[in-house]
Amino acid sequence: MKKLQVELGDRSYPIYIGAGLINQAELYTQHIKAKQVMVVTNTTIAPLYLDKVLKNLQGFTVETVILPDGEQFKTLETVTHIFDKLLAGKFSRNATLIALGGGVIGDMGGFAAACYQRGIAFVQIPTTLLAQVDSSVGGKTGVNHPLGKNMIGAFYQPQCVIADADVLDTLDDRQLSAGLAEVIKYGLIRDLDFFEWLEANINALLARDKQALAYAIERSCINKAQIVSEDETETGVRATLNLGHTFGHAIETGAGYGTYLHGEAVAIGTCQAADLSRRKGWLTDADVDRIIALFKKCNLPTQPPEQLDSDRFLELMAVDKKNVNGQIRLILLSKIGVATLPIDVDKDLLIQTLNTYGRK
Repeated sequence: MKKLQVELGDRSYPIYIGAGLINQAELYTQHIKAKQVMVVTNTTIAPLYLDKVLKNLQGFTVETVILPDGEQFKTLETVTHIFDKLLAGKFSRNATLIALGGGVIGDMGGFAAACYQRGIAFVQIPTTLLAQVDSSVGGKTGVNHPLGKNMIGAFYQPQCVIADADVLDTLDDRQLSAGLAEVIKYGLIRDLDFFEWLEANINALLARDKQALAYAIERSCINKAQIVSEDETETGVRATLNLGHTFGHAIETGAGYGTYLHGEAVAIGTCQAADLSRRKGWLTDADVDRIIALFKKCNLPTQPPEQLDSDRFLELMAVDKKNVNGQIRLILLSKIGVATLPIDVDKDLLIQTLNTYGRK
C-alpha cells in the first residue's frame, strides 16, 4: 500500500492506494470519530462492494442510501434523498458519510456531507479509475444544473481517500478508458515524463496490468495532491486541472447528461484545447497529432458532436466558473507538459477551432 498526503494544515488527509484496501477495516475506522455512519452508493456498485464495506463497520450504527447510477441523476433532487435518510435516522453532526462509488457518488456524497448540519465528516472510496485519479481528491463536491455542469457545489475535503485497485477489475472498458483521459491530463499540464510513460505503456493500462495501473494512479494522485495543497480553492494553479473541461462540460450539457461519460467529453475538449493552442502558435502540428493519437489509443472520442455548432458551444461555455466579466477563459498548453493559467482567449481563434476542429 502507498500512502500519500494532501497537505492542507489541520484539514490534511491521506490517500491510500493499493490492492485489497476495501477489505481493511482499520483504514475506515481510524477516520470515523462517532458511531453513526451513512454509506452512500448506487445501484451498480451496491451489489458488488456494499457488503464488503459494511463488514468493516461492525460496531457502528450504519445506514445506507442506494441511488440510481448515472450522470443524469447528479442533481439536487437526488441529493435530497441523502438528506432524507440522514434526517430520518437522526444523524448528528458527529456522523460520518462514506461515498462508495464513482465520481457522481463522490461529488453528491461530499456535497451532502458539506451541507448536512453545515458539515459532517466524509470518506471517499472511489470505484472508478477516473474517481481514483481525480474527482475523489481535492474536495470538489456538487451537482449539475440543466444550464451548466457542476455549477452548484462546495469545496469540502474528505477525511481520507481509499483507492483500491482491485475494484477496477469490475470496471467496464468504456469507464476504464474514460478514466485514462484524466490520467493523460496530468502528463499534459505538468508532467512530460509521465506523458511519455503513458505513450509507452498505454497498452498495458488498457490490458489492466496491475503494476501499470498502480503506477498511473499513484503518479496522478501525487500530481493532484501537490496542486491541491498549493491552491485548494482554485485561485491559481489548480485551474490548470481544467484543461479541456470548459469544452468538455459544454459537450456534456449540450448533448444531455449521460450521453458522454465525463472522461470522454474531456478527451474531446482536450483535443479542442490542443487545436486552439496550435492556433495560438504554441503547439506544433506534430504535438497536436501526438495528443490526439494517445486519446485514440485509449478508444476515446476525439471529435465534437455534430449537433453542437459554434454558437451553441459559445453559449454553453459562457457558463463556466473560470469566466470573468462574461469573458470566456480557457486553460491551454504552451507545450506538452506545461499548461497556462486561465487566459482570455481571442474569440476569433476560438470560433475557428469550434467551426473547424473535427468538422467535416
